[in-house]
Amino acid sequence: MEYFYTPSQQIGSEHLTIEGEEFAHLTHVMRKVVGDDICVVDGAGNAYDAHIVGISRRSARCQVSAHHPLLHEPRIDLTLGVGILKNNSRFDFLVEKTTEIGVRTIIPLLTGRTIPRHARIDRWQKLALAAMKQCGRCQLPEIKPLTRLEDFLSSFPPGIPRYLMDENVNGPFLPQSITSDRVVMCVGPEGGFSPEESGLATGNGFQLVSLGSRRLRTETAAIVASSIVLLPAH
Repeated sequence: MEYFYTPSQQIGSEHLTIEGEEFAHLTHVMRKVVGDDICVVDGAGNAYDAHIVGISRRSARCQVSAHHPLLHEPRIDLTLGVGILKNNSRFDFLVEKTTEIGVRTIIPLLTGRTIPRHARIDRWQKLALAAMKQCGRCQLPEIKPLTRLEDFLSSFPPGIPRYLMDENVNGPFLPQSITSDRVVMCVGPEGGFSPEESGLATGNGFQLVSLGSRRLRTETAAIVASSIVLLPAH
């Protein structure tokens, strides 16, 4: 079954409409025609089995046959803060893969050892949309604007488990079983976190954890940490 995206406002109780770039992908790339069955996701946690009943010059009309809330979504709502990387393609890869794993929110961070001072939010949101459809998710991750580390660390209410991956600690390891339905994780840039930043994190309720003795690239650490938390929650 092919997955296509349309926003919630284009979906009714019995019919939905696909327009714009998704319509071009539906008709010109995937060559779908009237009578074909597809799966449509709205990026807000809903998936629909749909049957194409009409195609015009600019839109496709589909009949909804079934609704699947939170299809293929993990139980845990994971927010991932990541130090922005000098190599744009590596952060592209990070966004794509953590979307596939099930991360709900991605926040690029400006830290003391961050080199770039800009973020490609629009591009990353498009990559997340493509990855959501490819892996069969129905919740589109939100890519937040570039955020200062200190603002990120202080932005969460008490009671939410929060972990900072710190290569300078020998343990504990990131827990593999988390009962909370919301988790926050933080991964540093190429140069890691400074001692002052790690201290600021602990002062804001973050637990410093390890992913092992080897030094991992930022994108690797983000993928590994997300997998540890989310794969058991599917």
